[in-house]
Amino acid sequence: MQTLVLPVYIADRTDSGAWVGLFYFAQLGPLLLLSIVGGMLADRFPRKPWMITLVVTQLVLSLVMAWFVGVDAHLPWLFGVQLLIGIANALFAPSLQGTVPNLVDPRDLPGAISLNSVMINGSRVIGPAIAAVLMARGATTPQILVLNAATFLFMVAALLRITVPPMTGVTRAHGLANLMAGVNIARRRTIVGRLLVGMSLFSLCSLAYVGLFPIIVKDAFGVDPTSTTYNWLYAVWGLGAMVGALSIGTVLSQVDKRRLIAPFFVGFAVTMTIFALLRSPGPAFPVGFLLGLFYFGLATSMLTVVQQNLLSGERARVMSLWFMAFGGTVSVSGLAFGPVVDAIGPRPVMLFGAAAALGLAWWCDVSRRPVSTLADETAAGVDEAGGDTLETRRATGLDEHGISAGD
Repeated sequence: MQTLVLPVYIADRTDSGAWVGLFYFAQLGPLLLLSIVGGMLADRFPRKPWMITLVVTQLVLSLVMAWFVGVDAHLPWLFGVQLLIGIANALFAPSLQGTVPNLVDPRDLPGAISLNSVMINGSRVIGPAIAAVLMARGATTPQILVLNAATFLFMVAALLRITVPPMTGVTRAHGLANLMAGVNIARRRTIVGRLLVGMSLFSLCSLAYVGLFPIIVKDAFGVDPTSTTYNWLYAVWGLGAMVGALSIGTVLSQVDKRRLIAPFFVGFAVTMTIFALLRSPGPAFPVGFLLGLFYFGLATSMLTVVQQNLLSGERARVMSLWFMAFGGTVSVSGLAFGPVVDAIGPRPVMLFGAAAALGLAWWCDVSRRPVSTLADETAAGVDEAGGDTLETRRATGLDEHGISAGD
């Protein structure tokens, strides 16, 4: 709900894509700057208390944000609170995403990742739907933000109920070597490194519309971001993303996820082109649904391949790089393209993103790579990063080439 109503509030106050992009950067930019630190701290502190502390921090800061919006505080104050929320999230995300895959049997990993993506995108449907109903009944933006803050209690309850399995840190090194552990893993497993680079380029070049959605919809379709039409358009896009994520663990569960990446890129490029050329909101609903479907079907496929090629103790470190690529870089995209949208409109920006996605369909097509080049790691014994043995690697579904069993 906060991701929906806060950009709309900023757009309504400023009518500026640059300001909306700046606030989106405050929300997700810390993922770019602090995710590696978050992965390192996830290995240093007891995982469960650490995550609960960060969730409660976000809850308190969200209440502060609601109060600031209620009094129409100066934008720098709002930006500061948004930045603190983003920092807490950047430290929390690698811990959570490094923990979730270890809660299931390795054979169920694709389904677990798909379900996790459905959860994330389900909130994009449920949040706007709830917000639309509440706004129709006279609820204000601060009241919706207070309700959003209360939803953090569900995460606290979930964390209190689960048993987090013990995880050995990925490295015994200190200083810079410790900080770069995830980078070294990605360099050794070239399939992981290529997908991380590809997601970074995709987020930077093709996903500016995510952070600038209220400005783009207003300029391209003439839809008021404070209207119910906007809320439902955002919800339909989120529904498409949820369906795309769900498809990876259901109807496409038996398909090699490496072979889905290129077609999803092409589908995204085609639907983004159509979305950019539309002039009215009516056709934007079905096209937006397909855009969301290809967007998160693609992201979930790439994430599944990355996760399948990681050992249990490596996930927090490498997932910090994933969040830099997927979440952090998209905030830079909004920051960079916000002034461009203000100057020349949203359509050239979206068409550029479509062209970039088409090029990335070739770059990220890891199904074409020979098996022997997909990774370059020690084949037996304890690996150089202080991780698991070959027996553990096989038990978790990775063979000596770093390839997930069944691929």
